[in-house]
Amino acid sequence: MSFCRSPFQFGSLELATGIVFGEVHGAAATESGIRGANPLEELEDAVLRGLLRPPCVVSFSGGRDSSAVLAAAARAARRHGLDPPIAASNVFPGIAAADESEWQELVVSHLGLHDWVRVELRDELDCVGPLATSVLERHGLLWPFNVHFHVPLLEVARGGSLLTGIGGDELLGTSEWARAAAVLSAAAKPVPRDLLRVGAALSPQWARRAALRRRTSPRWPWLTEEGHAAFRRAWIAGTAREPLRWRRRWHWWRRRRQTDLGLRSLALVAADHDVEIDHPLCDSRFALAAGRRAAEARCFERMELAEELFSELLPTAVLRRRSKAMFDSVFWADHSRAAAGQALEQLPFEEIPEVDRDGLASTWAEPVADPHTCLLLQAWRVREASARADTNGLAIGTVGAAPARQ
Repeated sequence: MSFCRSPFQFGSLELATGIVFGEVHGAAATESGIRGANPLEELEDAVLRGLLRPPCVVSFSGGRDSSAVLAAAARAARRHGLDPPIAASNVFPGIAAADESEWQELVVSHLGLHDWVRVELRDELDCVGPLATSVLERHGLLWPFNVHFHVPLLEVARGGSLLTGIGGDELLGTSEWARAAAVLSAAAKPVPRDLLRVGAALSPQWARRAALRRRTSPRWPWLTEEGHAAFRRAWIAGTAREPLRWRRRWHWWRRRRQTDLGLRSLALVAADHDVEIDHPLCDSRFALAAGRRAAEARCFERMELAEELFSELLPTAVLRRRSKAMFDSVFWADHSRAAAGQALEQLPFEEIPEVDRDGLASTWAEPVADPHTCLLLQAWRVREASARADTNGLAIGTVGAAPARQ
């Protein structure tokens, strides 16, 4: 269906939910050269690629993942006699939910770093604001919708490298089957309900899907009944495929379409700035060494695994923090609010049957709309920009059924 220009193909359900589904075969990284060394040694080797292309900038939020990458890069630079990494942070004056300054200052002080660039932003990172629109007009629709978040940091790194903490939430976070794995390894004392958890975790996919159908899922007000049912089917199918064991789980994660599109989208945007972007926590040698350490220490929760892996690098307070910055109001600001009305008039709802127009109107009337709808607003922005540029009225790109196995 003619909808918007994109280097990728999105299904209507993906536009409706802001989530991509399925797997891309052949996308998994290889395991060649894995030595089984200390995870920190592997992480230091992973950041070395960026340090060898200065300026080496680290996208630094103050969270555990980006802090670990920054700390590993600082240690590797000292070990190899290289220029230290430059911490770079997007900061948002007046938005308390996005304020990470206390954690950032703690980490920078602990590491003894002198180069820390703070880019002050207000509405520039709105999902249809100037930075996002520039990316959309150059490349078409990308995923995730907030890929433009790194543009100010890529400017700092121009001609060099940018390291991110991407992959930490997915690789070090809690698995759907973490409780079952903990019980099976005797790391947790079983309770009666664990019989069902372990049974589901060890079952074939058809049985897992049956177990997952008994769970509730979000009912977003902008989805039609058809849309909600399709979302549940896609979520159940994807979750049922998640492996129990770390090594297989990491390969599954690398094959996921959301991983593939996310990393490819970032690479496209980074190339615009002559920057090599790298994600050390996604490195195969680090990921699998971390998995072995997790198994040996019987760690199945994010916080305890972070302490096990990074206690030599970061203060305990950072590793144990439970707070998390929220950027919803950064991505939905004046530009989005101004565009929403026009988008509601122009979106081809017949091509996205999963979306209820009135429900979407109510969602976009909120002071801060649900970020799962931002991709849909960006799709309209690309369509609108393409219509202005395409004076011959030719179709520019397509959106169709996602070429992925659910």
